[in-house]
Amino acid sequence: MYEVDITEVLALEAELRGPAEARIRDIARLGVRKSTLDTQAGGQARSPVDTGFNRNSITSSFRGNASEFSGETGPTSEYGDFLERGTSRMAPRPYMFPSADIT
Repeated sequence: MYEVDITEVLALEAELRGPAEARIRDIARLGVRKSTLDTQAGGQARSPVDTGFNRNSITSSFRGNASEFSGETGPTSEYGDFLERGTSRMAPRPYMFPSADIT
């Protein structure tokens, strides 16, 4: 039989529920906001440009409260997804996925 002493783990848990928890949430919220805006800027820089409509349609939004938050960015043009993923007649020209640096 083994015994495991978790008093330090419980102490850490209690500490994280205090001021540290709020600080961690603040840092995470800033990280989500920054990555959302960075992805928007990258998408705008990489967007294929003919008239500039698709590039100018790339926007971002950030929603949330103290404990839950999310960011969203992308084009609102009707053909933005076709540019990103291609069609049967056009090769894809990815600009949002590389901007998000999704690996």
